[in-house]
Amino acid sequence: MRPLDPRLLRQARAARSYVLLTTALGAASAALVVVQAFAIAHALAPVVVATSPGLDGTVDRAELVRWSAVLAGAAVGRTLVAWAQERFGRRAATRVVADLRRQVVTRAVALGPRPPAGARPADVATLATRGLGDLEPYLVRFLPQLLLTALVTPATVLVVLGLDWISALVAAATLPLVPFFMWLIGTMTAGTSERRLATVERLGSQVLDLVAGLPTLRAFGREVGPAARVRALGESSRRATMKTLRVAFLSGAVLELLTTLCVAVIAVGVGLRLVHGGVELVPALAVLVLAPEIFLPLRRVGAEFHASSDGLAATARAFGVLDSPVAPAGDRQPPRAVGGALVLDDVTVRAPGRHVDAPAHLSARITLGTGEPGGGRVVALRGPSGAGKSTLVLLLLGLLRPDSGRVLLAPGPAQDAAQDLADVDATAWWEQVAWVPQRPAIGPGTVHDVVTDGRDVPPATLDAVARTTGLDAVLADLPDGWHTRVGLGGVGLSVGQRQRIALARTLVGATDRPVVVLDEPTAHLDARGEQVVLDTVRTWREAGRTVVVVAHRASLLALADQVVDVEAREVVGS
Repeated sequence: MRPLDPRLLRQARAARSYVLLTTALGAASAALVVVQAFAIAHALAPVVVATSPGLDGTVDRAELVRWSAVLAGAAVGRTLVAWAQERFGRRAATRVVADLRRQVVTRAVALGPRPPAGARPADVATLATRGLGDLEPYLVRFLPQLLLTALVTPATVLVVLGLDWISALVAAATLPLVPFFMWLIGTMTAGTSERRLATVERLGSQVLDLVAGLPTLRAFGREVGPAARVRALGESSRRATMKTLRVAFLSGAVLELLTTLCVAVIAVGVGLRLVHGGVELVPALAVLVLAPEIFLPLRRVGAEFHASSDGLAATARAFGVLDSPVAPAGDRQPPRAVGGALVLDDVTVRAPGRHVDAPAHLSARITLGTGEPGGGRVVALRGPSGAGKSTLVLLLLGLLRPDSGRVLLAPGPAQDAAQDLADVDATAWWEQVAWVPQRPAIGPGTVHDVVTDGRDVPPATLDAVARTTGLDAVLADLPDGWHTRVGLGGVGLSVGQRQRIALARTLVGATDRPVVVLDEPTAHLDARGEQVVLDTVRTWREAGRTVVVVAHRASLLALADQVVDVEAREVVGS
């Protein structure tokens, strides 16, 4: 594992300026270390001579004050350098992490259906949040110490060489032991950070799945069941964290012991030769002060080893996303969502975490509406729970690709000119499709803000939309009508009220979109709410739109012009 990934410097501009600044501060720190050592030696040597029995010496107070002032200035300088490294390090780390997060999210959106290496979207979400957060300690603590090691250690050894070549020889001989043991520790613990990040990603994915399915579990009275699973996930996270901490503590202890022994060897040698007159007092004191500084950056690098491994593991995964190829926009065909058909050609998707194909080997031709009044179509997706109906919706939206088979977009009755949905321009396709999922995403704000989504919509249009979707009855029950504030996710509203707001938002924002996809729009609704959905679907069909709806209830199935049966199959031998 390389301590500094050069791709980080190429991708993140803030990282380049930060490395240059840290290098300059490291050079200043190296100079101040040498100045401090000489100041201590020249200030302390006359005092030692004057106070030692059998030695005749006097203390020049002016000289002592001068060197003491130099020592104080060096100490203040090192404090300022350390402060600047910490402050600018945190600033740069925040910018680098934000920049990488933006790039990862942008590339993940551009990649579309399949995250790299078969990862789930929740894995990319975990990487962009918790994973890249590990870069901050790497940039703030580990990288500065690494640069200080490259600057301070060689400079200090050269200074010691000018003072006492024997001590410099001992330092040069013992220094390679530290990186050797660091490499040995890294080899023995290889993969720990990658496994920890994978565990966190898996934990995040499973918790998100549990949270997303909680309303359904509550509806069936099964919300207590996942408690054991949540405890198991927490225990898995605890074990991963403790394993990482164990590696950090043990590696730090080993390197502390090794560097302490190396400094002790230099100190003992200097002390013996000082007793026998083999070295002068001032150089000897300077060497004794400089000896710990030779190994200090290496000790700190070892202490921050876990920050290095965690940060580089997150960086490697981030560049795994950034390096994933995206098909050029020019190679993609503009889709046409009217007057043609969506063709499912032996489509199969393996259900995550289960030995089940859902849907399994599905073939169907979904005729699209003409876009003209009276030329609309209602297509119902029917099947038992777990058959893959919601997965099929994601396939039709282009948010997921089948493990086998194809989803084709045919411009007309002939299938010869059909395009694979994976090859069309995804952005252009999404601009022609309106989607109302099972759990509509509702941001915080007023009901008016949520429905209009920042658009300038005439009041008459809003009133007509409210009547069509039954939102007018909801507004009558709300304290401030259109100006009633709701929380993130629709907090403060019932499930039925959220569904009507989502339908109204779709009517307002997708008036020119020929395809509307509804994923179980009548789930958890009473008879009145169900009738609202049915009336809205009829309105869309009369306008010439294609309405694809996941349907369980007979009323929606009776309204459909076409019913597509979806089924799952267990994979034999898996």
